[in-house]
Amino acid sequence: MSGLNKNNIRIAKTIKLFIGGDFPRTESGRTLPIYVHNSKILYAHICRASRKDFRNAVVAAQNALNTWSNKSAHNRGQILYRMAEMTEGKRQEFVETLTLTLGYTKVAANKVVDDTIDAFIYYAGWADKYQQIIGGVNPVSGPHHNFTSPDPVGVVGLIADETFDLSSLVAQIAAIISSGNTLIVLMNENGGALLSSLAEVFATSDLTKGVVNLLTGNILELYKHFGNHMELQSICCQNLDEKIIGELRELAADNMKRVVFSPKASLALQHVLDFVEYKTVWHPIGN
Repeated sequence: MSGLNKNNIRIAKTIKLFIGGDFPRTESGRTLPIYVHNSKILYAHICRASRKDFRNAVVAAQNALNTWSNKSAHNRGQILYRMAEMTEGKRQEFVETLTLTLGYTKVAANKVVDDTIDAFIYYAGWADKYQQIIGGVNPVSGPHHNFTSPDPVGVVGLIADETFDLSSLVAQIAAIISSGNTLIVLMNENGGALLSSLAEVFATSDLTKGVVNLLTGNILELYKHFGNHMELQSICCQNLDEKIIGELRELAADNMKRVVFSPKASLALQHVLDFVEYKTVWHPIGN
């Protein structure tokens, strides 16, 4: 294991949050320890995000929404492809973190990185194509053209599964932002050590600051705030706990935010369509 001194003690770093393109510590000052898999060797400390950290992330996502959604679909696809390139460049770092903290073999860890890269590339390809698939000219009776086109829903909150799966999480992130949405991701401490590497991919890929915001913390402490925050337009939940599902549905009803339950995001167009809404325009023609 790299980073060990002569006494075999690793210098544990503190993995910060990723909000608005910056790397702040949690305002609460709380941290959680991450250990080398099946040992008592301290690997790192991760920040335990608070409600205020979540609110700061929502503000950052709101501020980035217009800039990101107004970029051309082709440009968003280029940025997602750049994320794949940056992930490949950080392969060794991802593999080391997966093996040390989650107990993956090197073969399995490399497979996860491969799947993560594939997810970025897959949704980079859809960024400027899904509009033609689901939009179009509608047949209507009368002297009008009738057009339907998709728009992003806005600010989305993603609650990651406690059973951490890097490629599934990245697939969901890429699907949501490919159409122009901005995002707040809550990661459980299981897998939280990967926040740093993942955040650096986003920070170095020409992504508008605030489009993706990453929080680590206790899901049970924060999920209700995702449900009742009035400036979130949609929630994606990879956690299938029946209690959490029921409460999120009740809380989301107050501002009619869309709630999508996606336990394991495969590579599919549907994961893009879950976070768009449709605009229909009538245009008169003829005399």
